[in-house]
Parts: sequence; structure tokens; C-alpha cells
Amino acid sequence: MAAFSTIVPFLHIILDRVLEFVLGWFLGVARRVPVPPNKEQEELLTKSAVELARLIRERKLRSSEIVKAYYDRILAVNRDINAVVDGPFLEAIDEAKSIDERFQKGEITDDELERKPFLGVPFTTKDSTEVANKLYTLGLVSRRNERGLRDAECVRLMKESGAIILAKSNVPEVNKWIETRNILIGQTKNPYDFRRSVGGSSGGEASLISACCTAFGLGTDIGGSIRIPAFYCGIFGHKPSEGVVNMRGCTFRSGDEKNTMVSAGPMSRHADDLIPILKVLIEPKFKKQLRLDEAVNLKNLRYFYIPSNNMMHCNTVGSEEQMLMFKICNHFSNLSGAEVKLASLPHLELSGKMWRYWMTQEKTNFNKLLGNGATLNPFIELFKKLLGRSDFTMAAIYSLIDSLLPEEKEQQIREATRNCKKALDELLGDDGVLFFHSSPRTAPYHYYPLVKFTDFSYFSIFNVLRVPVTQVPMGLNNKGMPMGVQVVASEMNDRLCLHVAKELERTFGGWVPPHREQ
Repeated sequence: MAAFSTIVPFLHIILDRVLEFVLGWFLGVARRVPVPPNKEQEELLTKSAVELARLIRERKLRSSEIVKAYYDRILAVNRDINAVVDGPFLEAIDEAKSIDERFQKGEITDDELERKPFLGVPFTTKDSTEVANKLYTLGLVSRRNERGLRDAECVRLMKESGAIILAKSNVPEVNKWIETRNILIGQTKNPYDFRRSVGGSSGGEASLISACCTAFGLGTDIGGSIRIPAFYCGIFGHKPSEGVVNMRGCTFRSGDEKNTMVSAGPMSRHADDLIPILKVLIEPKFKKQLRLDEAVNLKNLRYFYIPSNNMMHCNTVGSEEQMLMFKICNHFSNLSGAEVKLASLPHLELSGKMWRYWMTQEKTNFNKLLGNGATLNPFIELFKKLLGRSDFTMAAIYSLIDSLLPEEKEQQIREATRNCKKALDELLGDDGVLFFHSSPRTAPYHYYPLVKFTDFSYFSIFNVLRVPVTQVPMGLNNKGMPMGVQVVASEMNDRLCLHVAKELERTFGGWVPPHREQ
């Protein structure tokens, strides 16, 4: 067994290089999103949502000017990245013009501005999150014409804050895959390299944000669905603490679900946007507990890192990723005056198994969702796929087949989860932060996860443990693809993650525009 474990890393490296070579050859020459038409437009499109809101309030920019710029950017870019399911919405420009007219007439009061911190700022959300009268397909051919009846709670709150919905973005079928591809819309492409994955399930959302097609977005995360796309597309994404954001209207959820791994949260190019957006989204009863307005003295925090999840099925952590972790630890050691300590958690090698088990405990039946209420037979769907007559991708059929495989050992997994969660809580307390690799490698080529997909366990373990995590962009690697790190805190200590994310952005630069050659 010891000899086998020594050989496994080399087998991963060999298979990874073979896949990279074959898929790179098959997918052709690298291309990236184009530069905006002029410097003025680029400056506008790359601003943070908070700054845009401020400029609108100060009458230095008109809402209609901003919305129109993003509208035009979607029209120019979406033909390449294929991230939009519905939109851009022409009525968004009309809504923005109405806001401009109210400003001009002096009808907008200070009280309204306080209640609407994002007044006039455009945003987008994923197709699986319900928006009234807009397409609500979940990536299914059988739902191609279905529309939302009302806004999901997170969308409603965002609209109440004054933000304007501009478009809905692509997802894998019923959100259950780590690439964004379906038969209905097709494959969404990475703004940094069209040959590479945007992740899933909020892949269309991350692609639009990084490509400067929206000011910010709302994602959902049950196994990394905010953080994987944010990592692959070089932006920020935050998975909040369990239960703090009402999930009504997200993939048919009622909002009354208890004991669930899923969260909804903000996605943005800039760390400054995360706290203000989260403040809009959270349930009132959690506002005092989360203390998002409270300052955080980063020098007084304790910092930890874990170099690997020890899963034999995962790729080995790359040398550039290891060097990045070293730089992060070195910076926070200097900042705090204390060592960033090497840590470990029990049973991390069971990360994949833990997530697979806890998915079976979710109220939502994803396989039934895939059939739009009907029960699908995996073997029939696989046969139809081989004949080229299936309405589903191979990834969706994988999930059907997975449901037939032997279940995880319940007692073992529950005990492992308890021990891992207890250890994490004891490690971090209320003043600790953990740095954890986003993934052993950067965004792979399209179709790569059909062969190797277990790296997502670096993300999904924190859904299992129900703790807040912020995905932070950390520049580009030697292939021009985004790198990143996850910042983890204990439950209800989201503000620690978010303030550390700001410090990482200040020090290392954060989001790098994909339209600029490095």
C-alpha cells in the first residue's frame, strides 16, 4: 500500500499532462475576450459595484449610462463566452432612465438612498435562481420555455436595494456539475482562454463578471458552486455561513429547509463589494450575530494553513500553488508578528465521500430535478446518448449512474464529519482564519472533469462543515490562468474571511482583467 501511495502522485501528473496535451490539441488555439472599445468604457466597466453606486448618488454618472455600457458589452462578448440564458434585458435601460429622471427632478431622498445602497447598479444571477417573468430552465431542454413566477428572495432583496437585473446566466443541468454545459444553451467559455472551463454551477455568472458584462452577480453554492467558478474566472466569491441567506426560489427551494449545505452569496471583481452585498442578502435575525459593520484588526487574528487534503484521487498540488501559499503565509506572518501555523484536520482524505453522503441527506432530489419531475432511467439515457438522441450531457448522465452506486457508510461518514467539524471549530475559534488551496491546479480544459473531477473536494469539504469561505483571486500563473486561495473562518465569522480577502487584494492585486495581455 505504501508503494502504491508513492506511485499515485506520478500517475496523476502523467494523466494530467496527457489530458492537457490531447485536449489542448483538440480545442485549438487560445483566445480571450476582447478589450472594451475605448479607455473610457474600460474604466467604467471595471469599477466596483460600490463605486458605481457612489458615482450615481453623487450625480457623476448616470445609471442609464452604466447599464447601457454593460448591455453593449454583453452583446459584444457573449457570442464568444456563451454565458447568457436570458437577456440582456432592454427594460433594464428603461428602469435606469427612470432613476436618472428621478434624480434630475430631485425626487430621490437621502432616506431612499440609505435604504437602496445599490440604486441604479446592474447585476445578474444564474438561471437556476428564479426571476419573475424571465427564463427559468435550469439548463434543461424540457424547461426551455419555462419562466419564473416571482423573484427568488435574494433577487427580491437585491432589487429592493435599488439594483437592476440585467441578465440570467448559464448553468450545468440542475447545477450538478463542475463545468457549465448543457444541451439547451451549450458550453460557457472562460474569458481568459476560451478552451478552458468556467467551473460550475455558477459558471455563466463568473464568466460574465470577469468579462466585465455586469457589475456583480449572485451565485449559489452546495459543493463549491460559487467558489469553483470564481476561482477559474479570477474573481471573488463568498459562501456565507449556513442559513444566513434565505434560499427561497433558488432551484425550487422553499426557503424553509433546515440542515442544508447550500448557500447563496455574492460574486464580484472587487473585494469591497462583498460585505455591502452580503448585508443586503442576510436575514435580519442574523445581522447582529454576523457583525458585518464591525472592524477587524488583522494583526490580532491567528492564521493557519493546510497544504493538501490528502485525497489520493485528487491531483497533487502544483509548484506554483505551493509557492503562492508560501507567499500568503509569509505576508500574514509579517503582518501579525506570529507564525502562520501548519494545521491538519482529521478525515480530510474522506472529503469526497463526506460530500457524497451529505448530498443524499439534502431535501432536493437532483435526479428527479433532472427529469423535470419524472424519474429517469440511467441506462436508457446512456443508450440514447450513444445514439446522439439524448437531451442531457454526459455529466448529467454521470450523476444518474452515481445514484445507483453503493452508498457511503453512514456511521463512518457521520462520525468523520463530527470529528472534522469539531477539530476545525477548536482550531479557529472566533479569531482564527484558515488558508486552504482552491484546487491543486488552475482551470482545466473543457471536458477534463469527465475524466478527472475529484479536485472539487477542496471546495466541497466546507459545505460539509457548514462554515463561511471566501474565494480570493491571486493573480495569474505562467499560462495566464487565474490562481487563488480559499479563506475559511468558523460559523458566523464571515467578516474575518471578508476582511482578510480585502488584505489579500490590497497586497497581491486581486482580479486581473482577462482582456489585457499579461
